[in-house]
Amino acid sequence: MLELFWSEFLGTAVLVLLGNAVVASIVLKGSKGEGAGWLAIATGWAFALFVAIWVAAKSNAHLNPAVSIALAVIGTFEMEKVPVYVAAQFLGAAAGQVLVVLHFWPHWRETTDGDTKRACFCTAPAIRAPLWNAIGEAIATMVLVFGVLSLGTSPWERNLGGEITDEWSWFAFGIAGLLWAIGIGLGGTTGFAINPARDLAPRILHSILPIPGKTHGDWGYAWVPVVGPIVGGTIGAILARAFGFC
Repeated sequence: MLELFWSEFLGTAVLVLLGNAVVASIVLKGSKGEGAGWLAIATGWAFALFVAIWVAAKSNAHLNPAVSIALAVIGTFEMEKVPVYVAAQFLGAAAGQVLVVLHFWPHWRETTDGDTKRACFCTAPAIRAPLWNAIGEAIATMVLVFGVLSLGTSPWERNLGGEITDEWSWFAFGIAGLLWAIGIGLGGTTGFAINPARDLAPRILHSILPIPGKTHGDWGYAWVPVVGPIVGGTIGAILARAFGFC
């Protein structure tokens, strides 16, 4: 179980490090990537997921509490492992975010807008309508989980030893492509958190770390990228089971 914990921890750390580093590179002042735009963010997160799936092969790369919970609900993942996976995912997300903060340290002071700085940690809606924002997160996560399960569960079932096979590589590539499509098509409304650990752990760090000139943590919105993905992911898994994908 400890090996599974560290696999999920490292994979989620890599996911958040590379994903939020893309955001920071594009929005923080003085970065050479400044202003690259939404397409670059969606693409960066997709490739971050691709790498993270390779890193977390030994734990079958859930990397997301919404995924672990959804798979447990439909019976393709042991419920007793869910707390271990979720703990590893939250702690890994926090570790990855700490590295983002350190990497971009001179740029926090150069960037004057507090909301821009917070965007390097967690998501915020383009138009604030919490119920609809939660529905948007649920839809995006439903598509993610349904899409992953439409690829079949056989790569997960045969990858318990963590071996990087050709099948696993194509599986990872397919999921990364799915995230890319979600980011471009469904991500513009809320920033496509679709992962409670990816949003909540960095949001907590934003509140406690001494980031120069930071603003509040927008805690009134924090439930949206937690509840929405869990509900949507579970619906996606149930639909995939109902349609015979798993």
